[in-house]
Amino acid sequence: MEVKVSWNGPSGMSFRAQTGSGHMVAMDGAPEGGGHNLAPRPMEMVLLGTGGCTAYDVVLILKKGRADVRACEVVLQAERAETEPKVFTKINFHFVVTGKDLKPEVVDRAITLSHDKYCSASIMLAKTAQITHTFEIIEA
Repeated sequence: MEVKVSWNGPSGMSFRAQTGSGHMVAMDGAPEGGGHNLAPRPMEMVLLGTGGCTAYDVVLILKKGRADVRACEVVLQAERAETEPKVFTKINFHFVVTGKDLKPEVVDRAITLSHDKYCSASIMLAKTAQITHTFEIIEA
C-alpha cells in the first residue's frame, strides 16, 4: 500500500494526498497553525479512516451472519494528549446499526470482532488510546 502526500505551497498548510487506488484527498491545518481550514485536519483523517475500517468490518460480519442490516453509522469521539506527541488517549466508537430483528448480542459480537481481530486501524490506535464502544439498534 502506498500513498503520496504533497504540500500545496507556501501560502498555507494544505496538502493533497493521492492513494494507491487513485483517489485524491485534501487536508488542511487550523488557522493558528498556518492553515486555512479548507479541508479536514490530518488527525481527523486518522479518525475517519478508523471509523471506515471498523464500520466496514461490522457490516461485513453482520451480512456474513445473514443479519438483515440496512444501515450502519459510527461516531468516534476522541481525546488527545496535552503535550507532544499529541496522540489519541481515549476513543469511543458509538455505532448506530439499523436493521430488521437485529439481536444485540450479534451486533456486539460484530463490533468486538472488528476491534479485537479485524480493524487494523483501531488495533493500532489501541496502543496509545483507551478504546471503548457503545451501540444502539434501530428497527427498520
